[in-house]
Amino acid sequence: MDRKIAGLAFATGVVAAALASSVSAQNPPWSAALDAGLSGAVERKDVPGVVALVTDRERVRYQSAFGVADIATGRPLTADALFRVASMTKPITSLALMQLVEQGRIGLDDPAEKYLPELAGLKVFESFDAATGAYQLRPASRPATVRHFLAHTSGLAYPFTSATWRDFKPRPGEVYPFGGPLLFDPGERWHYSTSTDVVGRLVEVVSGQKLEDYFRQHIFAPLKMDDTSYNVPEAKGPRLVAQQQRAGERMDGAIELQKPQPGLTIAAPIGGGGLASTASDYGRFVRMLLNGGSLDGVRVVKAETVALMGQNHIGAITVPALKSALPRSADFTFIADGRDKWGLGFLITVDQVPGKRSPGSLSWGGINNTFFWIDPARGVAGVIMMQYLPFADAKALAVYDTFERGTYQLLDAER
Repeated sequence: MDRKIAGLAFATGVVAAALASSVSAQNPPWSAALDAGLSGAVERKDVPGVVALVTDRERVRYQSAFGVADIATGRPLTADALFRVASMTKPITSLALMQLVEQGRIGLDDPAEKYLPELAGLKVFESFDAATGAYQLRPASRPATVRHFLAHTSGLAYPFTSATWRDFKPRPGEVYPFGGPLLFDPGERWHYSTSTDVVGRLVEVVSGQKLEDYFRQHIFAPLKMDDTSYNVPEAKGPRLVAQQQRAGERMDGAIELQKPQPGLTIAAPIGGGGLASTASDYGRFVRMLLNGGSLDGVRVVKAETVALMGQNHIGAITVPALKSALPRSADFTFIADGRDKWGLGFLITVDQVPGKRSPGSLSWGGINNTFFWIDPARGVAGVIMMQYLPFADAKALAVYDTFERGTYQLLDAER
């Protein structure tokens, strides 16, 4: 990108930060420090733009937008901007399946192959030679259950979370519908994976509806999440934030546009990612969870189900801070290595870090650096959205940390 254009874009970002006062004007006077922390990240060119929202069980307590939605044009980022939230789709998919569990149409400990025959006879890597690509497989010792897929203990992976999956080339005639052989027997370990894609297929098979149709009818319409969808209507296209990334082979340079830019439509929606949403819409989703499954008098799931989703479902297993196998993601340094747990769709924070969320808080994020957390103990949730790669970029995580710490400082100031 031409340096003059880049400079203009970021200069426009500073102006956009000033324009964000139209949003921030409705925030409490004591939110100025939080505004300064977020706008400062834009002014320092740490991130091109950020939208952040804080909600309690009753209402939005804070919302602001700073910077640009497109690094090339300097288009200002607005509070109603649409972001591709990627893996923040996963909690929605998990909730959808839990609605069906709640109705008795599928069981958590049912073998998933009961509903998806393509999962029968899963194979596990016995060995894999990184130098030659040669591998040996063996039958899995047990079938993967619905719970295993909800909790990422199925044995599946992603190419960016496993060098084995990254380098694996199947032999002629071998077909793996969800990406590859298992890294381990179901239930043995936690590993971030395509498991929620399986959850999405289970929703479709059990409900008889396409995923987007099911979400719209049973989650988005009841919660008035009118700006959340896989396929973005053309009229809303100008609100979609551009997909951006750090330059260079290792994605460690200045932020630039991805080329080509993805379109508005997604040919085959999956449970593990792909939704577009706004901070406001996702804020309604997390507020529903804070309220035990209901929002504005509309219940989408029982309180007991929400509580179940927030419990530890991996037992003595712990969530490791994974090393990335591809440049599109940095290492998972935001996880408390070997301490955190996993529920049914959420990371569970175990430790209290001074100035941050409470133990028992639920969270996750999307690969374009969108994040959320839900703190039932304090009755608060936060949503923060950026839109660039690599995932878990150090500067994006620093902005996330600034936002979370600022949120609790504001809550403490009210006491």
